Amino acid sequence: MYAALATTVLVLHFCFLAYVVLGGFLVWRWPKAFWPHLAAAAWGLAVVTIPLTCPLTVVEHWARHKAGQSVSDRGFIDLYIENVLYPERYTHLLQVLVGVLVVVSYAVAFAKYRHRRAERKMSEPPATV
Repeated sequence: MYAALATTVLVLHFCFLAYVVLGGFLVWRWPKAFWPHLAAAAWGLAVVTIPLTCPLTVVEHWARHKAGQSVSDRGFIDLYIENVLYPERYTHLLQVLVGVLVVVSYAVAFAKYRHRRAERKMSEPPATV
């Protein structure tokens, strides 16, 4: 059961990371998704800039320990992403690219929001005095 929990947390961790990287694009379609994504992106930024341990990493390590599996002292990104999906020397570059991707997704979302707002104002009947 603990091994299944560790695997489930691992999958959730990958999903959360994908949400941090790509979730800003959801705001294009669903503007109310901005605040949850902003919180996730802020957490992602904090984890890579401040030496914080993600709670999902703590839960995964605990579950692996309880399952009798080996537990690494490395974090999720260090263990499953760096040197697996890309060489470690590109870490800083990819962090900057992810930041740019999130900012661009928000900029486009803001432009779409302003466009929708302007269209609504134009379609409203003129106010009568």
